[in-house]
Amino acid sequence: MKRINVYGVIIPNSYKWYYDYFDEDSTCPRDINNTLTEANGEEVEVYINSPGGIIDAGSEIYTMLRSYKGEVKIYIVGQACSAASIIAMAGHCEMSPTALMMVHCVSTYAGGNHSDMEHMAEVLRTADDALSNAYIAKTGMSKEEVLAMMEEETWLTAEQALEKGLIDGIMFEQKEPLRLTASNFELPSEEKMNRIRSMIEEQGKPAFLIQKSKLSLLRLKGEERE
Repeated sequence: MKRINVYGVIIPNSYKWYYDYFDEDSTCPRDINNTLTEANGEEVEVYINSPGGIIDAGSEIYTMLRSYKGEVKIYIVGQACSAASIIAMAGHCEMSPTALMMVHCVSTYAGGNHSDMEHMAEVLRTADDALSNAYIAKTGMSKEEVLAMMEEETWLTAEQALEKGLIDGIMFEQKEPLRLTASNFELPSEEKMNRIRSMIEEQGKPAFLIQKSKLSLLRLKGEERE
């Protein structure tokens, strides 16, 4: 099993040296690609604590994880905001009960005349439409629902993210214990056990032992009735 950390801002490969120089957390597509290549089909676990970053870098990481030939498990341990929330959609995802997810519309800086502004607005709408597909594929929500969620800059707790289908589970939740049984074996039902408890209480122990012997004999003869 290989571990991948998506920590800090999500950046293009060419910016990685700068963040490394100042010893700041950052994640670029090359980081992910190197680990996936080394894993070579082995299961990978992805841990996310990121405020987001550059959308095309996030999209590239999402695509690499979605297309990886091995099993991918994702854990949101701090925050998965913006582009990091896109990455979280790439596989089976669980979220710490103390973590946060945030989805919003793409933003940028622009300058120029009214035509430039109108053009940039259209570019941003197109980017929102493209990124919404990651949430749609994960949740089954409609495009209108997802775009509305993005428009409102929606912050979600683990419970809220699970309710919307953005994650598959909440970390540390107690799961039902697994009981392995032979195919022809069943535990007695609660109703059946309650009947026996009542029988013990009503008849007393000595009488119950006699009744138990009769039931055992009938079972051997194949005559027991529920």
